[in-house]
Amino acid sequence: MPLLGRALALAAPALATAALLQIPAPAQAAVVPDHAVIICQSASFYANYDSSSGPTGLVRTLYHGDKVGHTRGAHPVYNGWAATFDFGPNDWGYVRDECIGGYGSW
Repeated sequence: MPLLGRALALAAPALATAALLQIPAPAQAAVVPDHAVIICQSASFYANYDSSSGPTGLVRTLYHGDKVGHTRGAHPVYNGWAATFDFGPNDWGYVRDECIGGYGSW
């Protein structure tokens, strides 16, 4: 086996593992989100959370009573920002944890 082929064969498992580690937490979540609602007057819904700078990519504002999902203990919460599923357009993002409540109310 040529040297380049051997190097690629040895690197493939490491590259595959690294690729899996790059998947955002919500995409890895196999747990169906618990039904909840936004309990704040309004809450910013961000596309991602960066550990060094906080939430990034404002998607929209959610309002009191909007239906969301978050499973406590299964979906991540980073510095008070909870991985949340917005049941309106069916997408994942991050909302302040204290703005999620009314679990099981719908």
